[in-house]
Amino acid sequence: MRKARRNSIQSLFLAAALSAGLGFVSPASAQEHSYIVDLNSKTATDLGTLEGYNYPNGINDAGQAVGQFNTAAGLIHAFITGPNGAGTTDLGTLGGNFSSAIRINSSGQVVGVSDTAAGDTHAFITGPNGVGMIDLGTLGFPNGINDAGRVVGYSDTAAGLHRAFITGPNGMGMTDLGTLGGSYSSAAGINAAGQVVGWADTASGNQHAFITGPNGMGMTDLGTLGGTDSSASGINAAGQVVGWYSGGIEGGTHAFITGPNGVGMTDLGTLGAYESYGVGINDAGQVVGEFTGQGGAFITGPNGVDVTDLNSVVNLPGVILIDAMAINNHAQILATGVIGVIPEPEPYALLLAGLGLIGVMACRRKPA
Repeated sequence: MRKARRNSIQSLFLAAALSAGLGFVSPASAQEHSYIVDLNSKTATDLGTLEGYNYPNGINDAGQAVGQFNTAAGLIHAFITGPNGAGTTDLGTLGGNFSSAIRINSSGQVVGVSDTAAGDTHAFITGPNGVGMIDLGTLGFPNGINDAGRVVGYSDTAAGLHRAFITGPNGMGMTDLGTLGGSYSSAAGINAAGQVVGWADTASGNQHAFITGPNGMGMTDLGTLGGTDSSASGINAAGQVVGWYSGGIEGGTHAFITGPNGVGMTDLGTLGAYESYGVGINDAGQVVGEFTGQGGAFITGPNGVDVTDLNSVVNLPGVILIDAMAINNHAQILATGVIGVIPEPEPYALLLAGLGLIGVMACRRKPA
């Protein structure tokens, strides 16, 4: 079903939650761990498994990570860490058994979803540093938050249509962002200016990546690089957009990056794998994501140049980094790895072949 495959980043979160609930593990004796990989200090902080399972979703410039983990009671709860991944705090729920933290801004405001005592699923926002969980009602599924606390995501309308939205500061109020001529849309990211990116249906029924103007005004089709469909997943302060498109000359799905304000789309390739997906971007234009087939995380240099398998520049003994979902403006990468043997206590030394160059280039970015 097309509608099912349109759930871009959020489908990864829900799949992760389902995997945890079903007790999924990677091949025999392997475990999934979450890491904050720091390209500058050449260390990696293991966020652990937190009672056997941990899936991270977002990171801010202080290195605070958010996501979901299994509690001792076997429930899935949202979490936040301290700066640079130090310490983990259970954010609790809105009265139910489930919650997931999805994104975090520079002050530590977190957005996510949680079950209520009545068993309904509501969006939430917290105060700075994850303090206090405020019920945003049936707003929908939040995918992003900027430093003003404007939230973006998708919600169902009264007519049952799946629509992208943006809120006012601190999650208040909600505006339908519309579509590109079709019926459905979803917002995936927002920058400080309030430019929103995501995907929307066109009049022909295809799914195209979009970018808006400041504060969600206007929706511009980013195209597909000659393919059939595309989806945007992240945006930086300059309006550079990352995501993926499908159905191009080579077939399959490829990651892309654009220039400022979404102008021009460049194929990032697949590193010889079958598919690739661009997921996160920082203000220097470094992109992170994953490639499938062989399986692995990737990183680029500034402005999407030089796509590199993260496993080739980071040596964590016994660990295969399978996904990178976010990067902040201090070149800290939020990644997931599969290990067969629990490594020594963190932080782990990273043997970096060429990583120093990437780190130096990252330092040339403008401050957040």
